[in-house]
Amino acid sequence: MATPVVTKTAWKLQEIVAHASNVSSLVLGKASGRLLATGGDDCRVNLWSINKPNCIMSLTGHTSPVESVRLNTPEELIVAGSQSGSIRVWDLEAAKILRTLMGHKANICSLDFHPYGEFVASGSQDTNIKLWDIRRKGCVFRYRGHSQAVRCLRFSPDGKWLASAADDHTVKLWDLTAGKMMSEFPGHTGPVNVVEFHPNEYLLASGSSDRTIRFWDLEKFQVVSCIEGEPGPVRSVLFNPDGCCLYSGCQDSLRVYGWEPERCFDVVLVNWGKVADLAICNDQLIGVAFSQSNVSSYVVDLTRVTRTGTVAQDPVQDSRPLAQLPPNPSAPLRRIYERPSTTCSKPQRVKQNSESERRSPSSEDDRDERESRAEIQNAEDYNEIFQPKNSISRTPPRRSEPFPAPPEDDAATAKEAAKPSPAMDVQLPMPNLDVPPGPPVITSTPAPKAEPAIIPATRNEPIGLKASDFLPAVKIPQQAELVDEDAMSQIRKGHDTMCVVLTSRHKNLDTVRAVWTTGDIKTSVDSAVAINDLSVVVDLLNIVNQKASLWKLDLCTTVLPQIEKLLQSKYESYVQTGCTSLKLILQRFLPLITDILAAPPSVGVDISREERLHKCRLCYKQLKSISVLVKSKSCLSGRHGSAFRELHLLMATLD
Repeated sequence: MATPVVTKTAWKLQEIVAHASNVSSLVLGKASGRLLATGGDDCRVNLWSINKPNCIMSLTGHTSPVESVRLNTPEELIVAGSQSGSIRVWDLEAAKILRTLMGHKANICSLDFHPYGEFVASGSQDTNIKLWDIRRKGCVFRYRGHSQAVRCLRFSPDGKWLASAADDHTVKLWDLTAGKMMSEFPGHTGPVNVVEFHPNEYLLASGSSDRTIRFWDLEKFQVVSCIEGEPGPVRSVLFNPDGCCLYSGCQDSLRVYGWEPERCFDVVLVNWGKVADLAICNDQLIGVAFSQSNVSSYVVDLTRVTRTGTVAQDPVQDSRPLAQLPPNPSAPLRRIYERPSTTCSKPQRVKQNSESERRSPSSEDDRDERESRAEIQNAEDYNEIFQPKNSISRTPPRRSEPFPAPPEDDAATAKEAAKPSPAMDVQLPMPNLDVPPGPPVITSTPAPKAEPAIIPATRNEPIGLKASDFLPAVKIPQQAELVDEDAMSQIRKGHDTMCVVLTSRHKNLDTVRAVWTTGDIKTSVDSAVAINDLSVVVDLLNIVNQKASLWKLDLCTTVLPQIEKLLQSKYESYVQTGCTSLKLILQRFLPLITDILAAPPSVGVDISREERLHKCRLCYKQLKSISVLVKSKSCLSGRHGSAFRELHLLMATLD
């Protein structure tokens, strides 16, 4: 079927020399559409701002060519994998390396950040897929199933699934909560280069070197549509943000597709050669391609591209208006990602990796981290893009305008291309406000001091206390000088009460310590709980958490109710201790609890088994209660939110 080419919708934006040697990988930041990261054979990772000629930052540390790079969603972290199999993670705002991850035995071909940001998935030429905890420097899971190099990895929007594409012509879907493969999608006759999740529905798109694009229903695990006849290998695919269509980047053209039924809405000629990545910003699609040491960026004006509702026709053969497609009543309505659990079978117990895979990097890895550095090439651009972490809004730092159309275009076209999209035409109450529209933002206007909801563990001044409270009010300037006795009496106000509190706490700790020296850890925890003082429980758990072998099933039944209280505390240190203890319990005992509860009843009388079963039921009931609290707090930001999101992921098997 012949398809038209819409003119004056695409233009080349710029071309830069990105590296001293060949460019081997690149990626666009999807949040802003303006940040570009490149990896080269010179073992460097360079950061660029689209439409600016100078490099912002150069990251060093790898000793072999950088084969894959990936930015996280907020564009605060970047991960790069090398030809030797090493992975490095940098903090772009702090301009320093965070982690060095070792474990793969061959080239790193693909990387992706978990939507929550604390985990990274890596695919290698050694056919293995690994899930890394970038805060702990450890490998969480290893997935095996592909027989050739893994070329692309993508997390689902809800963070529960991982899709992988490989040179073995297959696409596989992995359940992160169960640690196993959910389904395999065969059908391609060539290496699969890219996969992409639909932003809303349970739909997956895959593009291959066999010049086909396939759409997969993730509820029925079957193919929905297959688009054939691409002019070349499919190198990049991207769903429109509202999910109405799929953009396919192949040799020198951009194609816009629909599915159910499969159809081509539009075709745009773009001389980008082998396009490597796509992003959308301000109703413009930005594509980047590389050849040797050069990187080129291109822009497609999506306001002039047909994205839904019509089928493209040949304007020479048929000059009539494009007919509207009737809705397809047979097209199934798939679920969206907002649901508590997947539709897969009951999760199985996940086999943990060996200790050698989970241990922290060696001293040699630490030396590599010390040798890695971030060289800021352009301080002005760096300060503009990477604001301090305490900034309210970081990406994008300012309201970005669409890229201007080329000067040779006519005046009306240029004016239309430079006009902001309707979604951005918002009347602002303040002309100087340059942050993008979004949820209400708390300003930094001074307000009356109040005790915060969460009291931080480290702070420069006491909560709820003011220096003026310790001194008498001065009504007459001539009486500004105070008598020493009066000043000391004011300062000592409350001192006796604090001494009583600390003395009582010291006495309670001595009691718990005496029980510990004469009994076991369970008796000590029981005594701490009986005192009914959370501060004593926190002190004891901070010791127990340092030695995981002290944890027993009996201890869990006693500690879990206390953990629930700690997670609701207003003190940051209490919440941190509760999260650490809960994570240890989930990692050590949750698989055991689920296995025992799922086991068939025994024959005869087994007292020890009945006691163990009773403890498991009690722990399961307590964990279910805590999971509701964890889920409600997983939307928080900052350190607390990260900890609760990790716990929510570990507790997904309870749903």
